[in-house]
Amino acid sequence: MRALTLSDQVVPFIYSPLVKQHFQDVDLILACGDLYYYYLEYVFNALNVPLFFIRGNHDSVIEYGSAEQRTDPHGGIDLHCRHYCHQGLLLAGIEGSIRYRNGPFQYTQSQMWKNVLGLIPGLMINRLRYGRYLDVFISHAPPFGIHDCPDLPHQGVKAFYWLITTFKPAYFIHGHIHLYQPNSSGETRVGNTRIINTYGFRRIELELDLKR
Repeated sequence: MRALTLSDQVVPFIYSPLVKQHFQDVDLILACGDLYYYYLEYVFNALNVPLFFIRGNHDSVIEYGSAEQRTDPHGGIDLHCRHYCHQGLLLAGIEGSIRYRNGPFQYTQSQMWKNVLGLIPGLMINRLRYGRYLDVFISHAPPFGIHDCPDLPHQGVKAFYWLITTFKPAYFIHGHIHLYQPNSSGETRVGNTRIINTYGFRRIELELDLKR
């Protein structure tokens, strides 16, 4: 299964008819926040594959446009604090960043723990039903100590690191941390989990051990 992952930056060739040429083979879109809702709608409608998203700390509660007001990308599936099974692929997500000012989609470390712990009943059901907890987790913020920065706005989430080491998703995909150097890989492995920073975009071949 192939995924187009997006975060933080509007990429001109993706927001154009060229997106069909470059990504006609993808099976789903995973959006990790700080992107205009109209941009996600464009990609979703152009590729005609499912869109799963969470919001970032710079997303709007209401996005105002010339034609209408949006509170989300129409047609997308919000994964915040939710589980979803798509063609056997087990997905979950949590929005936002660590709180550093007043505004929506920001959480303290304690609130992030509450969000993560709220996922546990569904993860246990996944284990009983499918033999594994989770395949792909999407977030805006990175885990604490992995791809994050020391300043509060870009600090990682401690509960995310616990989730990785406890429930061992195959993929943990996030945004929020901008990559400007061409040699920045933006990928780290913890156990069997690939932690991927998808600043801008990535095409990811989801290689899954369904017996995990």
